[in-house]
Amino acid sequence: MKKIYILALTLCAFSFSSNAQVELTDDFEAYNLGPISAQAAHFRTWGGVDGGSDDANVVDDESLSGLQSVYIPDNGLADLILLVPSAPISGVYSIQFNALIPAGKAGYFNMQAALTPEGSAWVQALMGGNVYFNCDGASGGIGGVTGVIDCSVFDQTFTYPEDQWFKVACVYDIDSQAWDMYIDDVQFIFAQPFAFGPQVFIELAGLDFYSASAANQMFIDDVTLFNGDITTIGVNEFSADKFSVYPNPVKDMLNIKSAASVDNVTVYDLLGKVVLQETPGKISPAINMSNLASGSYLVKVTIGDSSKTVKVLK
Repeated sequence: MKKIYILALTLCAFSFSSNAQVELTDDFEAYNLGPISAQAAHFRTWGGVDGGSDDANVVDDESLSGLQSVYIPDNGLADLILLVPSAPISGVYSIQFNALIPAGKAGYFNMQAALTPEGSAWVQALMGGNVYFNCDGASGGIGGVTGVIDCSVFDQTFTYPEDQWFKVACVYDIDSQAWDMYIDDVQFIFAQPFAFGPQVFIELAGLDFYSASAANQMFIDDVTLFNGDITTIGVNEFSADKFSVYPNPVKDMLNIKSAASVDNVTVYDLLGKVVLQETPGKISPAINMSNLASGSYLVKVTIGDSSKTVKVLK
């Protein structure tokens, strides 16, 4: 059954914003159904042929906003590159998109660190690692980033919701050659190095969405390319009551630095089980996590009517 989630209506499929920080947005609404690369200059195929066997299609089976999205199927051929027009070589740059991966299915993308001229096959320039969602086809809702060519071992892992739209934000610190990744505004990947084999960073060329397995079924919608850290813009939940947590990783005491009284702190493991809950009722409390086993946790902090969740390592 088709699922349509209408969050916003736009007047065109993509735009170059008058806001200097937003380089490009695309909601895929003004395109015809079918291959995307010939219809949008900021997309191309790995093989360099518009409409080739490795192109991805605009579809109306699923959508987040409007009626259409782009689909990376399970054919083992689709290999679509979202180009960054400005190809930045310094500073901080963000690529954000929304994804839907049906239950039991998989998805994949990586960052490419050098442009290949149009009209020829793309030259591999993978950096930052391979990002897999449900790599083995039997780990729905679990993903990971790896610095090796397959998913035999992960450097860092994350969770994501199956069979519903979720937001992916990749923030690339080009000067430090490291990047972070957020799923629905929760940070899961911390300072993952660009380094991948012998590849040398030339420019932030784009993201490669590839049909990496027979289980691959990934829909993409509402893409934003942003010059800066997109996670710090437009977040109003804590506009008055911002907070931070430290140290991260934590050994015993997790400190929450806040301008207002923290009402509730709930700690979840990555399976969603509550492992610790406190009601500090004061500004900048400290939470004792010494009894928790080593691993990754989601810490939900509530201040007044607002809540925000951060990932903490122990």
